[in-house]
Formats: sequence, C-alpha cells, structure tokens
Amino acid sequence: MPLDHYVSQVHLKNFYSPKLKCLMYAIRKNDLKLFQTNSKSVCRIENGSTNLYLKDVRLIESFLKGIEPKYNTAIKKLAENQIDAECIYVIAGFVAYVLTCSPAGMRIKSAYLKSMVEEVNQMADKQNLFPVLPTELAGESLSQLIKDGKVNVDIDPKYPQAIGINSILSVTNMFGNFTWEVLINPYSDSPFFTSDFPVAIEETNDLCIRNRVIPLSPSLAVRIRPDPNFKENQSNFSFSNFRCLINKISRTQVTNINRLVVRCAENIVFYRDDKEWVPRFVKRNTPFRIETKTHRIPQGKGMFLWVSEEIVKM
Repeated sequence: MPLDHYVSQVHLKNFYSPKLKCLMYAIRKNDLKLFQTNSKSVCRIENGSTNLYLKDVRLIESFLKGIEPKYNTAIKKLAENQIDAECIYVIAGFVAYVLTCSPAGMRIKSAYLKSMVEEVNQMADKQNLFPVLPTELAGESLSQLIKDGKVNVDIDPKYPQAIGINSILSVTNMFGNFTWEVLINPYSDSPFFTSDFPVAIEETNDLCIRNRVIPLSPSLAVRIRPDPNFKENQSNFSFSNFRCLINKISRTQVTNINRLVVRCAENIVFYRDDKEWVPRFVKRNTPFRIETKTHRIPQGKGMFLWVSEEIVKM
C-alpha cells in the first residue's frame, strides 16, 4: 500500500537545515519531543490519497502532478515578483490540497458535517419523522440522546475528503482569485517554521472571515485574504480577480506568523535552524489547535448554522 504524503515533500525540503543537509529539525506538540527527520518520513498516511467514495479512488494524484513538480519554481516567482497564472495555480492548489487531505483538514471538515447532521436530526425529531425508539430508551428523543452523549454522530473523515477532492479545482480557483500578501522574511536568525498543517488561520476585523497564512519557505510566506463577495462563475483560471502586495515584514510580524504556525499545527512543527529559543517558543504555543465552533441562529421556522474555525486552547 502506498504511503501518501498529505504535506508535499517538495514543501518540507525547503525547511531542511544546511547544518543537517538532508534533514530538518522537528518538535512534537503532544510530548515536546525533539527529533531530526527527512521529508519522506513524516506527514504521510498509508493509502492517505485513496478514497473509496470516489469512482477514481486515486483521483487526487492526477491533480498533484500539476502542483508538486512546479512548487519550487512558483515560490521563486513569488519572491521575485514574477507572478503568473501558473504560479498562482500551484500555490493555491498546494493550499487546497492540505486543507482537503491532511488529518487536520479532514478533522475540521468532519466537524462541519457533524453539526449539520445534528441539526437535521433535531428538525426531524420535531416533525416526528423517526420511528419509535426501543423501549429501553423510552421517553427520550434521538436529539436528547445525542445531547446526553448516549448516541454519537460519527463522521467518516474520508467522506469530507471525497467532497474536498471533487471540489479541489473550485477551491484552487477561489483562493487564486483572492488578494494575496507575499511576506518576505529578511531575518536569517528567525526563519519561518512549517508544520503538519501549514495553512494557519488568522482572525480579521470581520468575525466571518479568516485569513490563511502559509509558510512556503524559511524566508517566504503568503497571506490569502478571502473576498466575501467572490462569485466563482465570474472568474476562471486566468485569475483575473487576483491582487497581490509584496511586503518585507518586521521581526515582530515574523514572530506572530510563527506563533500562528505552531498553534495551528496538528502535532508536529518543523524548522530549519537549531536555535536555543525555538523549543521554548513552541512549548508556549503548544496547547492550541484549530477547532470548529457552531453557532445556531434561529431563522423563521428553521435554524441558521454558522460554523467557524477558531484557534482554541486545549
């Protein structure tokens, strides 16, 4: 069975340490264990790209053939402000792939579906659409059993992955038509980290919008700012709505981005240089990860569900 990487090796290799040559430094968040690794040995799952819900169970592999071989060229174009449609497609596709096929991405999307199933169940309960429950559960509705923890809604993470794979071109198109900030890190003593989920979220002044911040190399990151007015049918892979700013950022901004990277990592943080301060920095930000929060807002006879991603302390 294939061992599929949910974070592309070509991305991870950019964080190799010159001191270690073909290795990088890593820290696990769950036990703060420090180790050295190569790209091949991490961020992989047996048959991770295989999805039996799809007619072509390895469909995502054909998509990656247009992304991974062009990744290094794309980040070079970003750094040199030579951005073209292919560059945008490659970086947007990398982001879409991580969100779709990584364990963190599937976990987060599963929570969305779970909220929807629970809400539909409540509506069905109110309309008496379910058969009579067994006598040992008499007097309790299915909604109440779920609320009490006696019944659990379990989402197969491969199902949201299948939805994501089927829509990955649309997601790539969407990201590629947003506004980007290319973030140049000029501080060689404080390089960007990466992780097993290198698509951090960042709060904005709009409670409904989260920026995506993605480290691409130790000296380069990109911030993708969603456009709430974006309409997919108004754009295409020429990325006519794409806008870009290039900023050389401050040391404080570098620190803030690395903090987001660590907090949004699922379990492993990777970094280039063996600096004394790095383990302490990671330890301070280890108790966090991305979770989904569901807000139920009554609307007419139904309920409007607003599900948001937030960085929470565990």
